[in-house]
Amino acid sequence: MRVELNVPEPVTEPRMWVKHQPVLAVALRRGSIEVGLRHSEMIRVTYDAGEMSLIPRHLEKWFRNEDMHYLSIAISDVALTAASDGTSGEVELRRVDNLVDARLGALVEAANAERIAGFPSGRLFLDSVEQALAVALVNGYAVRHRSVLTHRGGLGSARLRRIKELVHAKMEDEVTLCEMAQSVELSTAHFARMFRKSTGESPHQFVMRHRIERAKEMLRTSDARVLDVAAACGFKTQGHFARVFRRMCGVGPTEYRQEFLGRVAS
Repeated sequence: MRVELNVPEPVTEPRMWVKHQPVLAVALRRGSIEVGLRHSEMIRVTYDAGEMSLIPRHLEKWFRNEDMHYLSIAISDVALTAASDGTSGEVELRRVDNLVDARLGALVEAANAERIAGFPSGRLFLDSVEQALAVALVNGYAVRHRSVLTHRGGLGSARLRRIKELVHAKMEDEVTLCEMAQSVELSTAHFARMFRKSTGESPHQFVMRHRIERAKEMLRTSDARVLDVAAACGFKTQGHFARVFRRMCGVGPTEYRQEFLGRVAS
């Protein structure tokens, strides 16, 4: 998934706008753009903050932006195909202007917060957001789509073990939703649903929990700096590590180590 902030360019002359990949754009503040199939037939469209535009693939229109600040999120064909349960061919989405959808809006907000923070959560988090966006788009805005299947049960113990082994093997590195799904030979959409049924967690939550458990072990048994523990457990920054650790453990990593050492000393 590609997440980009777009602000008005100094040159506001109309230009041809070509998009060969579906894009979901959200206005970050009230503003307007002009669009049209021909240079002479452009119309002005105004968006309030939070309103979105769903732009289908292969769009070619004249476009002018004078004051619109917006975030654009490109959705990959892989995610859309997985969300349609592997339906062959391209998934065709409808063009929708001034779109208001609470579910899509919450997912876009999560992606934007991640962008503002400098993408500290890594590729897996964005993969998970993209897959959730793709499912919502296919279910609500596809020209032709099949209902998302409801799968009973969950992943077997052997598959869960392979996923856990992958997560531990890549403790210091990025792990993607696609890699996790491929390790158990499932599509990403099918895997994400089955995984939650089996564990009660999203793949991202599962990875974070195992990384924090590893971090707690290191904080208890080594003299490594908190910064080094963060890096060894796959966190890009010490700040992000501290926030996740505090959210999951109730205290920061330094406090956790001090409390443990205090208990041992007593």
